[in-house]
Amino acid sequence: MIKNILFDMGNVLVCWNPSLFLSRLGLPEEDSRLLMNEVFRSVEWIQLDRGTLTDKEALSRMYPRLPERLHSAARQLVTSWEEPMVPMPETDRLVKELSENGYGLYLLSNASLRHSEYWPKFPVARYFEDRLMISSTWKLLKPEAAFYEKALSLFGLLPEECVFIDDNPSNVEGAMYLGIHGIVYNQDPKQLREKLRELGVRI
Repeated sequence: MIKNILFDMGNVLVCWNPSLFLSRLGLPEEDSRLLMNEVFRSVEWIQLDRGTLTDKEALSRMYPRLPERLHSAARQLVTSWEEPMVPMPETDRLVKELSENGYGLYLLSNASLRHSEYWPKFPVARYFEDRLMISSTWKLLKPEAAFYEKALSLFGLLPEECVFIDDNPSNVEGAMYLGIHGIVYNQDPKQLREKLRELGVRI
């Protein structure tokens, strides 16, 4: 029986769209492409999520690959990509209903140490309290098995009583490998509800 719903953050609870974030800067296409590659698609971005680099350290490594005129844009993308915030109302409503129906709600996210600054600003955060497994805190990344093992241990959860929702199939597969039920979220709230009901979740 499912007792706990484990949520990814980006593109499940919070909009994560690097192209949108870049478009806000109003830069030429060539500059946006360069920033996409050297910021969002960089090894440093992954290291931020793993918690092995600070924002300052990551930027110091990105800057030499960028013209100086784009340094401020890179800094903005690293230190305030979430502004202005873009919530996801359909999953916000789902989370509220799941909470009211007594399910344990947990956040399992690859995110940098800045997560503690912006996450509380999203209204949906109140349903998770301190039930957060953030990659940078433990220096573990999804879909590594150790990430899910740590989450189960940290919260005292049984895998067969959990379902994990993520937009990345690799992350879902990683959870399923450990016996956690998994759902790939393809931006279809109705389908997500149907899949949860198929698992016996009251929603």
